[in-house]
Amino acid sequence: MDAYDGASKAPHGPDEPGAAPAEAQDSPPDGQEGTPSAGPDVTSPDTPRAPAPPPDGRPGVAALSVRYQIGVAVALAVVAVGVCVHLGMVFLHVAPPNTLTKQHGKAIDDWIFPEFEQNWKLFAPDLLQQNIAVQVRAQVRTADGGIRTTGWYDLSAQDGRAIDGNPLPSHTQQNELRRAWDYFVASHDAENRPMGLRGSLSETYLRRIVLLRLDRENAAGKGGVVDLVQIRSRTTNVPPPKWSDERVSKTPVYRVLPWWSVTAARTEGA
Repeated sequence: MDAYDGASKAPHGPDEPGAAPAEAQDSPPDGQEGTPSAGPDVTSPDTPRAPAPPPDGRPGVAALSVRYQIGVAVALAVVAVGVCVHLGMVFLHVAPPNTLTKQHGKAIDDWIFPEFEQNWKLFAPDLLQQNIAVQVRAQVRTADGGIRTTGWYDLSAQDGRAIDGNPLPSHTQQNELRRAWDYFVASHDAENRPMGLRGSLSETYLRRIVLLRLDRENAAGKGGVVDLVQIRSRTTNVPPPKWSDERVSKTPVYRVLPWWSVTAARTEGA
């Protein structure tokens, strides 16, 4: 019996009947915790991997060398200073008159004009209460050598007809002629004399616009040539509403410029 008992306690082979399962053989004794074996870390191919850190462990600009960091800092400082100066100049341009604008008005105008010009004022808007029409006429040398003067072409009325009923009017139709005339008036005195270089530039700009418009209207006629042009503005007050007691003049006011020689302007390249 002892021999049989001992034989019954002997370990069985894997293929022998009565052998215990592998889990049972490897399971720890009762009351003891098993320690998992350290096997290879198998990761799924679809598992996202964390991005590799920079070689020196610092992200962004900090990963650059000191020389490049100084270059980036200087570039950012220059951009920041430029933005602050521009915003300050625009603010002083549109702000009401003050000590700074009185002392440094020329520097502010040199910065603003002509690229950053603003036609509105901060804190004190002055709404336009007048209708200003720009008109032009020409002196034409005809094909047979004669001279004739055309009637007045109302260029502002032409722009108005082009804008009326147009859901997407062009910038040229809305602003080109109006801004050119405002530019001329702002750079000339009451006697139509230019004030500095801006005055001469405004004359050239306005002359080019009216010549293009006259050419579009075929003002010279067949075989004719435009020798002189004359520009004027016709200003009328906007009538007040019916409920207002305000009274304004209905008589138009004209500002007539001298004749400009087109031949001389072409010779000068204007």
